[in-house]
Amino acid sequence: MRVLAFGTYERRYPRNAQVLACLQRAGVEIVERHVPVWEGHEHKFGAGAGALARLAFAETRLFAARPGEPFDLVLVGYPGHLDLPAARRTARGRPVVFNPLVSLWDTLVADRRRFRPDSPGARALRAIDRAAFGGADLVVADTEAHAVLFRELGARRVEVCLVGAEERLFKPGWRGGDRFLFVGKLIPLHGLETILAAARLVPDLRFNVVGSGQLQRLLAERPPNVDWTSWLPYEQLPAVLRGSRAALGIFGTTPKAARVIPNKAFQALACGTPLVTADTPAARELLVDGDSALLVPPGDPEALAEALRRLAADDGLAERLGAGGLAAYRERASEEVLGRRWRELLAGLL
Repeated sequence: MRVLAFGTYERRYPRNAQVLACLQRAGVEIVERHVPVWEGHEHKFGAGAGALARLAFAETRLFAARPGEPFDLVLVGYPGHLDLPAARRTARGRPVVFNPLVSLWDTLVADRRRFRPDSPGARALRAIDRAAFGGADLVVADTEAHAVLFRELGARRVEVCLVGAEERLFKPGWRGGDRFLFVGKLIPLHGLETILAAARLVPDLRFNVVGSGQLQRLLAERPPNVDWTSWLPYEQLPAVLRGSRAALGIFGTTPKAARVIPNKAFQALACGTPLVTADTPAARELLVDGDSALLVPPGDPEALAEALRRLAADDGLAERLGAGGLAAYRERASEEVLGRRWRELLAGLL
């Protein structure tokens, strides 16, 4: 099987890199027709007029491109919502698969609140979602909770394949440490305000926050037990995870927060690092409270603080959670498991 990876997807984004690695591991040949737009832009949805100009130029190039190497189907990666018309033209009747990761409307309206729900911008984003999801023969969601939304937004067929982690980097070897690690974009679904409020309740515990974004202003008044750095090289993240007491997932209360299991959760699990994250429908698709992670109510700093106290005081609990999380990862989200799943999904279209 030969798959054409097509569009403006960001090559190094974990979901894209991991899917291509899984497919190759499963014996699928990958060819590319890629026009870079998002590389080097951590905050894609706030990249400004320059990114829009690059995107318009890229779509023109993709639409005008002539067929190159032979392929069996087209795979459009994240963020590729505007790539579907060019992908269908290039496919010339062959199947088109969309790996969207998110809904633009859900991200920018319901979660980040960049647009009012009744605004022209919100209506435009919903229309883009509908055109993208409806333009694919198969949409692959990262959770069952996300699949429900994608169907509501017009996807004709949706299947689920978890995110996983890049195993060339994220390997077992957790050794523990004295810091609780949060890594991620500082956007509403991550629940930074909940983490900072919990940190104030446990002043004897230490936290590392790594990230920047919409809500980083909250860090101006962070408690003294919270250290912050805006950026960490991706290749260094596995070592930092393995040297932390536990990894912090997401704690936001938006609808999107209930639908996702973030990259960093899979990365922590793959390293055998204990994970603490919100108890959501998406998290329950993979994790069991007290076995593979500690799950706490979203937006509840008191519950989060209590969970962190337990982990700080109980080495045995931390070891059991790390081992249980790694076992859940290997059973449901390893590259071998997800490679088989992706190959089965694609082969079913041919």
